[in-house]
Amino acid sequence: MRRSFYEYLMTLRNVESVEPDAEFANNAFHDSSFPKQEEDYQKLSEYLELNAGYLPSMTIFDEVYQKYQEVDKK
Repeated sequence: MRRSFYEYLMTLRNVESVEPDAEFANNAFHDSSFPKQEEDYQKLSEYLELNAGYLPSMTIFDEVYQKYQEVDKK
């Protein structure tokens, strides 16, 4: 069974890191409305564009989503 994007994102959490991936994960963890079961790029992208003021650039999401797809294929 494929894990959700959120489940993958949580593997990147690191409260001591200033890396964009880790900061995205840390902030998403505190976002109670984050679509935790979602896998679809379009739905996630739309949510983040409208609701994630903590994400300074959608490029960060794009890069993390690409890694999610690569890791989840294995």
